[in-house]
Amino acid sequence: MMHLVTGGSGSGKSAYAEQQVLEAGDAPRYYIATMMPYGEEGRRRVEKHRRMRKEKQFETIECYMDLKQVQVPQGSTVLLECLSNLTANELYDPSGAGEGTVQAVLDGIRSLRAQAGTLILVSNEIFSDGVPYDASMLQYLSYLGQINQEAAALADRVTEVVYGIPVPIKREAEAAGKGGTI
Repeated sequence: MMHLVTGGSGSGKSAYAEQQVLEAGDAPRYYIATMMPYGEEGRRRVEKHRRMRKEKQFETIECYMDLKQVQVPQGSTVLLECLSNLTANELYDPSGAGEGTVQAVLDGIRSLRAQAGTLILVSNEIFSDGVPYDASMLQYLSYLGQINQEAAALADRVTEVVYGIPVPIKREAEAAGKGGTI
């Protein structure tokens, strides 16, 4: 089962995604962290999140780029946080995929989906602010939009979290072709 969780900054999407992992059963839990820690504040934030996940019995895998190389046990439960960071890392880091970012991220998602029993992906909804952007940011938004669309198509479930409220966008029955639109 693959579940894409999206929402704006501070929407509660991460807490919701973690709760979905806890409800997924007793399979080993893996948290794929994609945020590169910059500076002392970034390192403290990462360490705080590691401690919080440890209490929930997550094993953390840090993966800033090249998601396809990540290996998890068959049938495990995997939470990837988040596609937005992973996309930025691949696009902007000199050792990243650059123009091949969309394909690299999607290949990684497909690889994880083949391994995990449950795969939960978190991504940011950053397309509604109406602010003009430079060419580099527009490219990033285009790439993240393509990745989010493909991930949603591949997913069994898609949920947008708004003000802490999960709003189903796609349910499992619809993914299997058994239901209509919401």
